[in-house]
Amino acid sequence: MKLITAIIRTTQLDQVREALIENEITRVTVSRVSGHGRQKNAEQIHRGRKVVPSLAPKIKLEIAVNDGFVDKVVDTIIDAATSNDGYETDEVGTIGDGKIFITPLEECIRIRTRERGPEAI
Repeated sequence: MKLITAIIRTTQLDQVREALIENEITRVTVSRVSGHGRQKNAEQIHRGRKVVPSLAPKIKLEIAVNDGFVDKVVDTIIDAATSNDGYETDEVGTIGDGKIFITPLEECIRIRTRERGPEAI
């Protein structure tokens, strides 16, 4: 079992959710988060002072999956979250499109039935 955590642009949420649903991936947790990575947040001058812009709003998706679904989920998120500015190209997206983290999931327990492991997902 794995926990897939994806950080994506807020503008890509609907597109990613629709793509996940089309691929029969319907169990997902969505959180609003903020942060920054490689995006250049240039200093700005505001009322005579240098100010570093605040953290960028992002969306965090968390999806627990059995091992056989990892590639399907990751590929779906990448395809839907990659911004290519509306052009149909084979090029990669842009800085700020997001990140995906895959971590081992030691245990999953369904509270209602007390099922454990892959059956609980």
